[in-house]
Amino acid sequence: MEGSPFGGVDDTALLARHVAGEPDAFGELVRRHRDRLWAVALRTLGDREEAADAVQDALVSAFRSAHTFRGQSAVTTWLHRIVVNACLDRVRRAESRRTAPVADEQNFEALMEPHESAEAPAERDELHRELLAALATLPAEQRAALVLVDMQGYPVAEAAKVLDVAVGTVKSRCARGRARLLPLLTHLRSEGVGSALDTGGRNRAEGTSVTETGSEQGGGGHR
Repeated sequence: MEGSPFGGVDDTALLARHVAGEPDAFGELVRRHRDRLWAVALRTLGDREEAADAVQDALVSAFRSAHTFRGQSAVTTWLHRIVVNACLDRVRRAESRRTAPVADEQNFEALMEPHESAEAPAERDELHRELLAALATLPAEQRAALVLVDMQGYPVAEAAKVLDVAVGTVKSRCARGRARLLPLLTHLRSEGVGSALDTGGRNRAEGTSVTETGSEQGGGGHR
């Protein structure tokens, strides 16, 4: 960040400086990553106030627990894991389970947006509202996996690190979530809105899109 005393300092060094007592180091980390953290929280929770509270809770937790960071993952992965866990805790506390019909797997990724847009047109805003409402029908774990992989464009392997589960578990959660959401979102294509989001996305470009269904595969933890 131009003009910042931390411009040439990487995230790991910034976190170490925070632990060592440098007062502005953690604030710089927040400035660097808050947009993506906010996007994940908003799309996971579907409510701006809840998302803001979850991000605030997560950042307080990260601030206090920074000394536990061991460098086994990127600082961004560590921050995202804390935010996702804060969101999932809120979802689990408030969630009323709903059963959605299961459909055959289709090219669901085309309905999902990989990146946040600061100046989205009105129809994209409407699509966001419908996507968030549909996501709210999913179990928390499926919702978090879809937000990371299909909406934020994370590679499956990186999403697995954030969620602290096996790669196969992320694939299964995404496949099941897409199958549940598909009947709720296919009407968007007939209205001509879905094509606005048919932008590919990093996962498909890297050949990591998920098309299989099936039971969750073991390994990792369960969030």
